[in-house]
Amino acid sequence: MQAKTSTLERWQFSASVLLPVVLTLGITAAAVLGFVFWSTANIDDRAAVRQNEMLQQVMQTRRSQLIRELSSVASKDDAVVNTKLMFNFNWVDNNLGRWMHDFFGHQRTMVFGADNQPLYVMHDGVALDSASYDRFTGPILALVERVRALPPGLKVADQGPTPAALSDFALIEGMPAMIAATTIVSNTGAIAQQPGTEPLLASVMFLDDIAATWMSRDYMFENGRFSLTKTENANRAIFPIFNASGRFVAFFEWDRERPGLMMLRNTGPALLGGFIIAAVLVFLLLRKLRQSSAAVEAGRRNAEHQAAHDRLTGLPNRASLDAALARALTDRSAPNSYLALLMLDLDRFKQVNDTLGHQAGDELICAVGRRIRTIVGPDVMIVRLGGDEFVVMIEAQEYDVDPMAVAARIIDTIGKPFDLQQFKAHVGASIGIVSAVGGLADPRELMRKADIALYEAKSGGRNRAVVYEEHMNELVQLQHTIEGELREALQRDDQLSVVFQPLVDQQTRRITGAEVLARWHHPKYGQISPARFIPVAEATGLIEALGEFVLRRACELGATAPTRTIAVNISPTQLRNPRFANQVFDVLRQTGMRPADLELEITESILLDDEHVSSQNLHTFRAAGIHIALDDFGTGYSSLSYLKRYPVDRLKIDRSFVMQLADGHVSVAITQAIVTLAHAMDLQVTAEGVETDAQALILGQLGCNTLQGFLFSGGVPADQISTVFGTRADAMRRTPNRAA
Repeated sequence: MQAKTSTLERWQFSASVLLPVVLTLGITAAAVLGFVFWSTANIDDRAAVRQNEMLQQVMQTRRSQLIRELSSVASKDDAVVNTKLMFNFNWVDNNLGRWMHDFFGHQRTMVFGADNQPLYVMHDGVALDSASYDRFTGPILALVERVRALPPGLKVADQGPTPAALSDFALIEGMPAMIAATTIVSNTGAIAQQPGTEPLLASVMFLDDIAATWMSRDYMFENGRFSLTKTENANRAIFPIFNASGRFVAFFEWDRERPGLMMLRNTGPALLGGFIIAAVLVFLLLRKLRQSSAAVEAGRRNAEHQAAHDRLTGLPNRASLDAALARALTDRSAPNSYLALLMLDLDRFKQVNDTLGHQAGDELICAVGRRIRTIVGPDVMIVRLGGDEFVVMIEAQEYDVDPMAVAARIIDTIGKPFDLQQFKAHVGASIGIVSAVGGLADPRELMRKADIALYEAKSGGRNRAVVYEEHMNELVQLQHTIEGELREALQRDDQLSVVFQPLVDQQTRRITGAEVLARWHHPKYGQISPARFIPVAEATGLIEALGEFVLRRACELGATAPTRTIAVNISPTQLRNPRFANQVFDVLRQTGMRPADLELEITESILLDDEHVSSQNLHTFRAAGIHIALDDFGTGYSSLSYLKRYPVDRLKIDRSFVMQLADGHVSVAITQAIVTLAHAMDLQVTAEGVETDAQALILGQLGCNTLQGFLFSGGVPADQISTVFGTRADAMRRTPNRAA
């Protein structure tokens, strides 16, 4: 109680003594700073007005000067004689064109006749064919017509009439320019001309870098330049240039004079010093009070932060997500309000932990959080659920955000290499997406649906995003049913079986072996497709028991058919098991099958995992004489580095290529490339899914070693395969076996 009273008294003392001082200093500082900044801005504005007025005068003076330069050569008897009475090209070229270019710097000079047709055209000091330059005479002809419309010039005693002249701004071939035109008249009055029939002299000076440099030098416009677009820069002054008809021609821009800012820079240190002294005094008065309260407040904030955030990444945790979801779904009353959850799980994260250690795994988790932040921005909630699972919660208006596009960017970003402890780590991301539009929704139900979508993404091949659909819930329930029934089937001997699909030598058409395929006939649901129960077995860990069952049946047959190749598919889960090699050798010993007759088929995903145990098992099998086949080649990564790094004896071309084989089809070229690559590496090639004679013929021409497919036989039961082994493939085609 005493501590509370003491704290209250300190606050009362601070409020009564320090608050007036702080307020006084704050008001004084605000007034001084306000006056200084107002003065600075006012001085700078006045300087800008002055420079604009100066530029206005400069441009007007330059236009007048352009007219005077023309009149200096156009108001002469010689000019009238050589342009109207008899057109003397050499005289015009030397005394008008070249003179205006060399002496005054005019880029283009033209002489027009009484019909306003160009008689002479000069371009950068070179006379050109006047008829070929109609493209830039448009604005000049308009000015010439305006000069024609002027009243005749007044005559001066002992002199001729004053020439009619005008100048203006124009765009010539997309470049800003000053143009001028004047009548060519007698300066002595000795040569009379009918008004409106005088020749005209016109000239062009481009507002280019040379003109800008001249203006910057003579009138002290810093870094001046002409441009057609406005520069959005507060430090640059802009002066728009319009022609006589009010059309925009160009901007002249330059570095603004900032005398006010210069003054502020000179006086700023003194003002800053005064404020620093005042701030130090206030700081010394407030420091003790701050120190006493800061410790308590920091402890409270830290406790709250620890309770709501992940310790490793600093991201919100599950508790924060639950609270945010409840708040967002409760407050979402607008009909078009939108909430999306992206549940993310890293692929191959365990490999990083196992190979580089848990510290590298922690670094990877933090790096993943940072990469997600770069994609979704600072305002979107990113949550770490634990392990390698994250959730991104997006709140927006409907149609303002595409969660699938966001997920695609996240997958692409996470798929790039991570630099961890001088090593590069490669991981992927699988994402499940669920959304709620308007109304209320149950947070737990949303999380459950997001988890189902994530499971669908991982089971569908990983490194992909899947949006939740209602049929997925039914699929999950069905998978639970299949899992239970499969567990029971593995305990029995009357549901699971195997069939053997023959392997045919392409050249001799003799059957060299068979691939073993698992089958499940359920007493209630009938024949269940391997495409349905194999993924469930993979996901639930039943694949090892199922794989051992298939392997044992294969070896039992292999023991009775020496020299025949018996191919068995093995899963990544089996290959990652350190005991798998011993299990294979135990089955071979118990059944009596020769290792050289066994061929284990693996997929590219096993090679991509690059696990030490998998690699060691493959090398152990190869050393024992067991053959290794790479199944479904061409549908995955198909990297040459895998074929060089791992012991592989055979490539199996996927049926998706075989079914498209036809003359001229791209699949022929792809298949040829695969066969050539395999043979160059001393590997055998098997084509699966062969169903037509045309396919078999093309594969034979491409050099494929072994054929497999319904053209020869489907899956043959175990009690018939021995008979099939003694039959040529051609005979089987005449009485095809289409067992399941």
